[in-house]
Amino acid sequence: MNPIQKMLFKLRDPEEYKNHEFLRKINQIPHPQLSFPGKEDLHFKHSGNAGDIIYAIPAMLGLADGKNIHLHLNVNQFASYGKKPHPLGNTMLDKKMAEQLQPLLISHPSIKTCDIYTDQPIDFDLDLIRKYPFLLNRGNIARWYFWVFAVNYDLSKAWLQIPNDSLLQDTILVARSQRYNAPGIDYSFLQHYPKLSFIGVPAEFEAMKKMVPHIQYLPVTDFYVMAKYIASCKLFIGNQSFPFAVAEALKVNRLLEIYFQTPNVSVAGANGYDFCFQPQFEKLVKERFM
Repeated sequence: MNPIQKMLFKLRDPEEYKNHEFLRKINQIPHPQLSFPGKEDLHFKHSGNAGDIIYAIPAMLGLADGKNIHLHLNVNQFASYGKKPHPLGNTMLDKKMAEQLQPLLISHPSIKTCDIYTDQPIDFDLDLIRKYPFLLNRGNIARWYFWVFAVNYDLSKAWLQIPNDSLLQDTILVARSQRYNAPGIDYSFLQHYPKLSFIGVPAEFEAMKKMVPHIQYLPVTDFYVMAKYIASCKLFIGNQSFPFAVAEALKVNRLLEIYFQTPNVSVAGANGYDFCFQPQFEKLVKERFM
């Protein structure tokens, strides 16, 4: 169609025009090979954010079906995060963050290696989810991989296992990025809870400290250490950011702050609740911290 025909089509039947555009874009994408019979080692590439990598693990486990997983992290790919600040600026994953991720990822018994991608041969390119024309600002990130690679995994079950200890057994652990803050949500009421700790970058901590002055900062050397903190706390509260992805993978006692404009993270299974209104938030904290 020429531009005038497209404009008339869009005005005459907006829904059918969307379907037409969806199919047009799909037809431009080469669908991935979906099975590699006889292989005992499967190689995956991922260029996305740290949280996206955690949410990709269920699809990798489903595709591997007991075979060895080798994960190659493709660093320094461009990202656009809008006006809200992001710890990595305009990059999805840098070398430092990839190195911090490696101890956590290789702690999984099925992930045999995790390294930086340098054009190694791969079987599954997990970045394909960003080429398909479905809406990435809603739904469930973990399921995007299921749609593209024709696989499933029970998301109500943990897909990361970290030994639990008594590090933070009486503590509410909070992580809140500067993106995806639900309007009207105020953490100040947490001042009534004596043991509070925070994980995240210093700017995020300073923002939280204005609401909860006595909250303590927990620096982490790598993300396996961060996961140990999350696994050992009494209650974890996070928004749609990397630490919550880890909490969801571990299935700890957790609360998720949902941002209504981008509801693309979901809670599944036991011990998980989500909120986007203040009274419900306070009620859940009181009940889940008992």
